[in-house]
Amino acid sequence: MSTLRFLAPEGERLDRAVAGRVEVGSRSLAERLIADGAVLVDGAPRAKSHRLEGGEEVVVELPAEAGPLEAEEMNLDLVWEDEHLLVVDKPAGVVVHPGTGHSSGTLVHGLLAYDAAGGDEDRPGIVHRLDRDTSGLLVVARSDEAHARLQELIRRRAVDRRYLALVKGTPRSRTGRIEAPVGRDRVDKTRHSLDTPSPRDAVTHFEVRELLGPRALLDLRLETGRTHQIRVHLEAVDLLISGDPVYGSAGDLGLERQFLHAAGLAFDHPFTDERVDVESPLPADLAAALARARAAT
Repeated sequence: MSTLRFLAPEGERLDRAVAGRVEVGSRSLAERLIADGAVLVDGAPRAKSHRLEGGEEVVVELPAEAGPLEAEEMNLDLVWEDEHLLVVDKPAGVVVHPGTGHSSGTLVHGLLAYDAAGGDEDRPGIVHRLDRDTSGLLVVARSDEAHARLQELIRRRAVDRRYLALVKGTPRSRTGRIEAPVGRDRVDKTRHSLDTPSPRDAVTHFEVRELLGPRALLDLRLETGRTHQIRVHLEAVDLLISGDPVYGSAGDLGLERQFLHAAGLAFDHPFTDERVDVESPLPADLAAALARARAAT
């Protein structure tokens, strides 16, 4: 990893300023660096559209140069596929795409064997993501055209993404809508929060599926897909995801990761208009934790 420093030009957007100074730069690379918190303006993260006043110090942490992606053998669970796209059930513990500290062993490396394609060359086929320790369903493109059409569905909020979460705390209502901008935390750059200098609109819907004494099992649906959105939003309303070491209740019910599972995915196929509607059962570790929660009530 290397560090690039420069003084900000007056009146230029941050993403354009970064793209113009990164060797073999591009707007998409600049946007990813900004979104990942690798760009600071006078020591603070800013949105890609931030307008520079001129004279600020811009610091860019550049990732180590990676070699070409190579397919890796991975036992992936494909729950739906055709020539245009596929839906994969990602296990917990797997990072979706390469990044700092993850140059191999990612879901992308496994998906190369299934002709994932389209979009950025370092994350072919990827149109949305799950956190490393969140399990469940992802739709993946197999061509540039499929990638563009799937991204358009997500932009129009036409992809129904449904999650299950077990939380500690008592919901204030049976159903609810959490609408609060999310971005990288103002102080702790490893976290995302509502206290951020770079807020992005975020909306999460929830419904109580089951009350379990001091806990509740929630059905959740995303309108937007910001980094750590569900975890941040639930923490903000005092519902702490069981097992979540960052935003929730670490170690609850003996869990070694957050009880958050992308259980359902539905959308109209962007080429055929066929309705794709798939579900994923709870993995064994989450099912066992849920059984322990039920037994404790």
